[in-house]
This record gives sequence, structure tokens and C-alpha cells, in this order.
Amino acid sequence: MPSTVSEPARTVVWSTGGVGAHAIDAIRRRPDMKLVGVWFYSPEKVGKDAGELAGGEPIGVTATDDADALIALAPDCVVYAASGPERDAAAVRDYVRMLEAGINVVSTADWITGHHRDRNFPLPSGRRPTEVIEAACRKGGATFYGTGMNPGLNQILGVVCSADVAEIENVTTIESVDVSCHHSKDTWIEVGYGLPVDDPEIPVKLEKYTRVFADSVLMMADCFDLPLDEVKFSYELGACTKDVDLGWYTLPKGSLGGNYIKYQGMVDGLPRVETHLEWQMTPHTDPSWHIKGCYITQITGDPCVYNKHMIFPKPGVDLSNPANFASIGMTVTGMPALAAIAGVVAAPPGLMTSADLPLRGFAGRFKP
Repeated sequence: MPSTVSEPARTVVWSTGGVGAHAIDAIRRRPDMKLVGVWFYSPEKVGKDAGELAGGEPIGVTATDDADALIALAPDCVVYAASGPERDAAAVRDYVRMLEAGINVVSTADWITGHHRDRNFPLPSGRRPTEVIEAACRKGGATFYGTGMNPGLNQILGVVCSADVAEIENVTTIESVDVSCHHSKDTWIEVGYGLPVDDPEIPVKLEKYTRVFADSVLMMADCFDLPLDEVKFSYELGACTKDVDLGWYTLPKGSLGGNYIKYQGMVDGLPRVETHLEWQMTPHTDPSWHIKGCYITQITGDPCVYNKHMIFPKPGVDLSNPANFASIGMTVTGMPALAAIAGVVAAPPGLMTSADLPLRGFAGRFKP
């Protein structure tokens, strides 16, 4: 249900974990959006001011776990930031309810093209999630879009950096980061961190958890009009050279403490479009990698391009506090979704990817 240009987009934030909390704060300060509702999973938070629950000042919007009430508000868009096993299973159901009601959805919850969801999370009905969501979009006349920092904006930067290359041979986007600030023990257990590095389950866990990055390769290939033969997965694992106590999780000597993952879009046996994940939980691994703390685009062609997207906190932020460091990650994950809302609201109904959005869909906003 598109709003006019002169009116702020009436927006609901679905969940207030790290990404949702930052989205609430950002919407509060943006003149082009109006926060009209917030959904909470935790019953003890229902009825409280959403601004305070997000760590800020009161904003006069009460948190609720009543999905029907939020849908009845008929917002222009829902920012879907719910994640975790209990929400992942319900995500498609949530999307369908909103879309069939005519509400546009932007999601930071594990969705770029839907390929990963179709492959790894088939629905009990046997239908593909992309098929179900597309049908809901058509029924409600609404639009669905998934993004984030990586996958998401990182690959958009890869596409944009190719604009001045006359002849492209390979485009690779790389996330080179220390992940120890992400204090989600359950997440890292699910991925295999802490297990003996020779445990045969680790590659299976890593691929299942990161398969959404195959979507990012497919999205870039779509932007380049490049049909792929396959998206290939490969990995290197770093074993801890000593016991490592992170304060919130312990990695025994010999366990997984770092990885280098590649998703490669192949054409005639050659990698053409790639996404790499250079993750370090501790520098004490063998092998270890030189973590650069940034997002990198490498383009081989005529000419060649090497671009670093480096993210710094605003002045005065104490990075010795791990929570402040992690907060930056939550911000850069949520903001691409907010930046895309205007484009999504104006778009025709359907399931869209970053290949479909206008440039302003990737633009931030200046402080009023």
C-alpha cells in the first residue's frame, strides 16, 4: 500500500533484538518514516514503551505481541528483524500474513533471493518459500525485499564498483572480520565453533548456516546478466592453538576458532562472481588469517579494482566495550533495510531483490 511522497512511511518493526532496536531508534529520527507499531516476542516486555525497550527515550509506541493488531494498523511497511530458530520456522508464515494483507515487507532475516530458503528450509506443504511469498505478494498487492550488510550491501558495493571496468573477469566481495564481539553462544555452537576442527559435522554446519551467501552470488550475477553453471562452496578451517576463553564462550585447543569460506559462481569451470567470509573468533589459530576489519571488493579485469569499505564508530564511542563494537554491526545490518523502504513501497507487487531497486534504495539520509 504505497504512501505519497509527502507523507512519511508508516512503519512497524517486527522484533527488537539488536537489529530491531537500532531500527526503532533510527526511524524515530527520520522525517520520512513514522513508527506506528512494534512486535515483541518476549511476553514480559509487552505493554512497555518500545523506545525504552530499545535502549532509548520513550517514543509513545507500546510494544505488543498481538500480530493481528499490528496488521490491522495497515502500515506501509514492516521491517522484519526477528531471527533465531523459533522465528526462522515462522518467518515465511509471518511474511505471508503481512503480504496478503497488502503490507510491504523489508527483511534482515536470512533472505536475499530466496534460493537458500528454497534449498535448506522446504515448507511442510512441499512448496518452495519463494513460490509462497510471490503468491502472497500478488494476492495482497504488496512487495517483499530482503537485505542486510553482508549478505546485502556488501554485494551491492561489489556491483557498483564494477561500473568503471571495461572488461570484467572476476568480481569478489570479502567480509574480513573478528566475530568475537557477537556474543551469541547458541549461534556459534550451531555453526561448529568449539568443536574439534576435524569433526566431520563442521563443514555441514558451516554450509547450512552460511548458505544464504550463495544467494548473494546469485544476486550479483543477476545484476551482471551472467548465467551461472553452479555456486560452489569451499572452506578452510583454523584450529585453536591453545585454550581460548572469550569471557562468554570457551574454545578448547584444537577446536574451530576461525574460517575462510568461499561461495563461487562458476561459468565454464571458472569462478566469475564470488563472496568470501574471513571470520576470526581468535587470532590464535592454525592456519590464521590477516583480519582487516572491513568489507572488500576485488575486481580482476580492465582495469582492476580494489575497494575497502571501512566502518568506524562515531566520535566518542568507547570500543573497549564489546557491546559498543557489536552495536555497529547491528546498525549496518539494519540501515540498508530502512534505506530501501521508499523504493519498496513505490515498487510494483512481487518478490524483489537488490537487482530490482533504484539507486536511492541503497542511499542513507542526512540528519535533518
